[in-house]
Amino acid sequence: MSQASGPVANRFLQRFANKETRDYFMSTHFWGPVANWGLPLAAISDLKKDPSMISGNMTTAMIIYSTLFMRFSLAVKPVNYLLFACHATNSVAQSVQLYRYTVYNK
Repeated sequence: MSQASGPVANRFLQRFANKETRDYFMSTHFWGPVANWGLPLAAISDLKKDPSMISGNMTTAMIIYSTLFMRFSLAVKPVNYLLFACHATNSVAQSVQLYRYTVYNK
């Protein structure tokens, strides 16, 4: 089994070692979206909290922000699918929060 994993590991290392892959992982094109994942993760964790804590204005602003950046992530070259996924997740999570806010404040 270890002999079979040797060629697989070598292929992975050769692929990761190429300059284009290294440049991607060492760029803001990668690390910007990775850092941005804090927003949707916070929104998802807030789904368990009491709806009285939700700010309708801030939630609406976050939906607009994420929607705009979803468009931006598809407009840049090369297309940044990691940024798109981050903001799509945030838009959905914030929309759920806005729904909870409106139901609570009826």
